[in-house]
Amino acid sequence: MKGKTFIPEMTCPLPEVIHTGSRMQPLPDLEAWAIFSRVVETGSFAKAAESLGMSQPTVSKAITRLEKRLGTALLYRTSRRFSLTPAGEAARERATRILVEGETVEAEASEQAVTARGTIRLTMPISFGLKYVSPLILKFLARHPQIHIDVLMTDECIDLVALGFDLALRIANLPDSSLRFRKLCLVRRPLVAAPAYLAQHGHPRHPRELEQHSCMIYTHLPLPDLWHFHHATQGECAVTVKGRMKSNNSELITHALVAGKGLALQPEFSVWDALSHGTLVEVLPDWRIPEIHVNVVTPPGALRALRVKLLIDFLAESLAAAPWAHQAE
Repeated sequence: MKGKTFIPEMTCPLPEVIHTGSRMQPLPDLEAWAIFSRVVETGSFAKAAESLGMSQPTVSKAITRLEKRLGTALLYRTSRRFSLTPAGEAARERATRILVEGETVEAEASEQAVTARGTIRLTMPISFGLKYVSPLILKFLARHPQIHIDVLMTDECIDLVALGFDLALRIANLPDSSLRFRKLCLVRRPLVAAPAYLAQHGHPRHPRELEQHSCMIYTHLPLPDLWHFHHATQGECAVTVKGRMKSNNSELITHALVAGKGLALQPEFSVWDALSHGTLVEVLPDWRIPEIHVNVVTPPGALRALRVKLLIDFLAESLAAAPWAHQAE
């Protein structure tokens, strides 16, 4: 059945066993877990059956078989809909991994291992994605005519596993997690302002003077109002800033900066053009804010489909060559 995941129907499923000395333990019912994941993903037994190339009764029996094996319900069922029980919610992420890993194993061992094709689900930040990644996606698709890309633009850190994404671009210094990530490049965060603003309000000579200035604040940070600076000889300085504009979008802040409305810490990719043309200038260049990483993040597991590997390598090569990019650690 072309374009669908095929799991053979089992008219009388019997658990396989493995021998460990005198004990016999049943193998996990991986087929039922994969079916459960697809039911949750599609929101329907009928849709899950169609996508898996099997009958609806077979799907229903697999869920019942799994619940009987576990001794607990995974789904609350009514005649028209279902919802997850606490046990089902707890098992949902790992079940998704089972299905994804199984599909990837088959893809690696099949024609897809040598022919890049299929759909890649990608999520990335809005401003950065529109300005820098969108042109790269068009180039990538031109190189690989059998690959499709489904893009979600958002500045939120969504759950890649639960929502079925292959990878995400995230601009942050990431905490430890079960997700896999690759650092693509480092990005400076200079303090910048328009020459007109500085001519009217003066050039700050020390971070503490920022308390007397109008600062525009990017809010998608843990402590957006608290700016930490480091000087090679004068050490550390933390300052609490304030201003009339706060936003979770760096592009909006850049427009306000160019209009002379204040100062802001901006990732260099957001202000590179303005700095190059002199419409913005760097302030306090000897005081540095820690750089941030551009990362590609993928779900847990060692396996990736070829199409995903190709996109990651292409993005890594292309973004590392950007004029604002610095070599990652």
